[in-house]
Amino acid sequence: MIPPGKVLCTAGIIVGLLAFFWRDTFNPDSISGARVLLTGASAGIGEQMAYHYSRFGAEIVLTARRETLLQKVTEKCLQLGAKKVFYIQADMSSPQAPEKVVQFALQKLGGLDHLVLNHIGGTPFQMWDGDVEHTRWLMQVNFLSYVALASAALPILAESKGSLIVVSSLTGKISTPFTISYSATKFALDGFFSSLRHELAMQKQDVCITLCILGLIDTEMALEKTRGKVYMSAYPAAEAALTIIKGGATRAREVFYPWWLELLCHLRDWFPNQRDVVIQSFYNYTSA
Repeated sequence: MIPPGKVLCTAGIIVGLLAFFWRDTFNPDSISGARVLLTGASAGIGEQMAYHYSRFGAEIVLTARRETLLQKVTEKCLQLGAKKVFYIQADMSSPQAPEKVVQFALQKLGGLDHLVLNHIGGTPFQMWDGDVEHTRWLMQVNFLSYVALASAALPILAESKGSLIVVSSLTGKISTPFTISYSATKFALDGFFSSLRHELAMQKQDVCITLCILGLIDTEMALEKTRGKVYMSAYPAAEAALTIIKGGATRAREVFYPWWLELLCHLRDWFPNQRDVVIQSFYNYTSA
């Protein structure tokens, strides 16, 4: 029998290590005056990030497809305390959009400290139906435009020793049903930006890449698509947005929201058959 004192000592060490690795080192002052380009900023998590950055006193360029919504977000950002706010309407399914957006941000802000890649294309939440053309379009929006934006901004971020913040998903770490095309784009993000992180380090370029792994978030789009199909809780977009911003500001390698996703990702290759059964149990599927 293990002595109670040794059990308590071991538990104390584990708790101490968890507290050390998950401690909050974020300093809001580090965002004040920071030059931020934020994509997908008209609604959902992107909108909430815009408001957080504004409260911290950042200078922001917002971009999304819907100009009317961008105008409303811009107005609120100014009310919340943003030092500067500009917006540019852009559709990331166009290969020309990323360069245009980065050049606009450089013109308005004079440089960049944070590039936040957050936009996504709409995709059905359903079984794979063989629609290759939709997958090709989604790869352009969710992956290739991220690559193009990052490539255009890297020289600027290298000058400022800035941060490249990539918003991804649990479905880019662990495969799930009903999200085949979406999941493929998120796995691609992980592969590209994790490899890019190696190359930047080898070239001694001080650009931080933060990959953000999110679970189900209570955005209007996510809730509408998953209603009646997923047996799991949705987490608040405002809290997810703040977690992303903190991760980029503290130059974290990866951030997870909710926090327990990190444990899930570490365990993903243990007992794969049992894991898949558990994952499938969260989804409601009735064959025709």
